[in-house]
Amino acid sequence: MRRRPGVSGIQDAARAREQYRSVGNEVRKSNLEAMREQMALFKDKLEEFAMNHRAEIRKDPAFRAQFHAMCANIGVDPLASNKGLWAKTLGLGDFYYELGVQIIEACWATRAANGGLMDVRSLLRMVNKRRGKLAEEVSLDDVERAIKKLKALGGGFELVRIGGSKYARSVPGELNMDKNEVLGVAQVCVGLAHSFCSRYIGALVCNKWCKCNAGQTNT
Repeated sequence: MRRRPGVSGIQDAARAREQYRSVGNEVRKSNLEAMREQMALFKDKLEEFAMNHRAEIRKDPAFRAQFHAMCANIGVDPLASNKGLWAKTLGLGDFYYELGVQIIEACWATRAANGGLMDVRSLLRMVNKRRGKLAEEVSLDDVERAIKKLKALGGGFELVRIGGSKYARSVPGELNMDKNEVLGVAQVCVGLAHSFCSRYIGALVCNKWCKCNAGQTNT
């Protein structure tokens, strides 16, 4: 017959568990402190990198996108504050503010033709054309970041995905997700009933985008 542990054995086991728990807490605390120190070092190195490569970050869209990716990996947002070190070092706050204004102007200028939905690649081409050859070229990544900043300010600007493509929406409340799906179908489904489109998508967007009325593309 197996002997049951005595009081002394139970107490010894409890003390051992407490020691293990204490050691585990110390290890976790030590790891957390080491991680914080490493993150602080990464941020210092990133600031140094930004200072040394300021011109490339401003002028090269691909380099700028990679820099944003590095920042995201350590939880740094260079666009979070226009008064912070990053804005002063790189001027990115002013860059994206200017880009946001140009995006608004382009969307408003084409709203009558597209119903407030503009393909982001078309928007990119239009913005770069408006900026001229002497200005820094902007990338698709720049445009999408600027639109996300505009969304935070309100006013209806938002990135939406329709039929596998991304669009800049500049009409507040024009579409919800269900209507986005219908619009995506309307882009590839010739012959969709016009009455269905105008009712569930909205007459403005339907007239500008849908391939309804027995295959005739509305313009």
